[in-house]
Amino acid sequence: MSVDIVTFGCRLNTYESEVMRRNAQDAGLDNAIVFNTCAVTAEAVRQARQAIRRARRENPDARIIVTGCAAQIDPARFAAMPEVDRVLGNAEKLEARHFAPDFGTGVAEQVRVNDIMSVRETAAHMVDSFDGRARAYVQVQNGCDHRCTFCIIPFGRGNSRSVPAGPVVEEVRRLAAAGFAEVVLTGVDLTSYGADLPGRPTLGDLCQRIFRLVPELQRLRLSSLDAVEVDETLFRLIAEEKRLMPHLHLSLQAGDDMILKRMKRRHLRADAIAFCEKVRTVRPDVAFGADIIAGFPTETDAMFEGSLRLLDECAIAYAHVFPFSAREGTPAARMPQLPREVVKARAQALRAAAAARLAAHLDTKIGQIDRVLVEKPGEARAEDFSTVAVPDTLAPGTVAAVRHIRHDGTRTYAEAA
Repeated sequence: MSVDIVTFGCRLNTYESEVMRRNAQDAGLDNAIVFNTCAVTAEAVRQARQAIRRARRENPDARIIVTGCAAQIDPARFAAMPEVDRVLGNAEKLEARHFAPDFGTGVAEQVRVNDIMSVRETAAHMVDSFDGRARAYVQVQNGCDHRCTFCIIPFGRGNSRSVPAGPVVEEVRRLAAAGFAEVVLTGVDLTSYGADLPGRPTLGDLCQRIFRLVPELQRLRLSSLDAVEVDETLFRLIAEEKRLMPHLHLSLQAGDDMILKRMKRRHLRADAIAFCEKVRTVRPDVAFGADIIAGFPTETDAMFEGSLRLLDECAIAYAHVFPFSAREGTPAARMPQLPREVVKARAQALRAAAAARLAAHLDTKIGQIDRVLVEKPGEARAEDFSTVAVPDTLAPGTVAAVRHIRHDGTRTYAEAA
């Protein structure tokens, strides 16, 4: 074994795992397993701890390092695990020196976690390869200035900070030159990009600059967006720039105005519906994804019905459903909680509705010709992010034209066009 990186959670973690892979190599670390954890739900933390215990049983001689949001928020909990040799914070994991194989003794040596709120800048990290992946990720923003009542992530990521456009463009250019046909821009609160930079450039300004200065880039995709923060330049690019993929994942969270207010969100359900309708008018091939929380505290049956209807009213093709998870230290954890069986039942109902929405979306693709990015032998992603089974003869990493011939409710099956 050299260094194995186990990644939980978001696309930003995926990107940072590649940075850590390089850092560990540069530091000379060997025979180690690094867990890059997520803290968005209590279940994500539980799964990480379970995986750590299993890794120790299967690799008794390996060094185990734990980092990521869960480690940043509660380092003592992971340091107390007998399986863990070192705990790194979210800032420390991006510095090679913390991966040096000088594992000493004592808490001071074992735990290296700084106050994340003291971090004021996010530097660019050049990554030339992504292990086993056909698409590349570029971090352009980190942290969040908002304080949604259910969310613990700002305490793991800190306040919002952006990477200047110059280094972002340079990294995208390097990745395109390395053969990546698609680049995904990632961040914790992506649409807040630039508010902390001189001149306050927007995410649209950044994308426009990438398209102008990296004409060889075939596909640019955006990770999760907050619709109320989409700027005019970005909306124009959604409408006009065909290299910007027609797949927008929205942070909706709920379909009832009172619940949105109690979540401390910055939009109403009507705002979400209007945004989706506006985008579909200018980009008919768009597919929307959304995060939806089931069973938020005080949610009534009628309020929950609003979330169910929102899937249809916004034509959500890909819904990520989260049963509400009370995170210690957040205002929502102090609100009147719903019985767990109610939360689970509502999550199940949302997932069933989401499955029906996905099938309906795939229905519209049958017979169409699409350009897909082949991710691995026999599997590709369409421009709208739908999964496509393709002939094994298509080479991973390439973009190919295919015709969708049928679907099974989760993916289409296609032939070369």
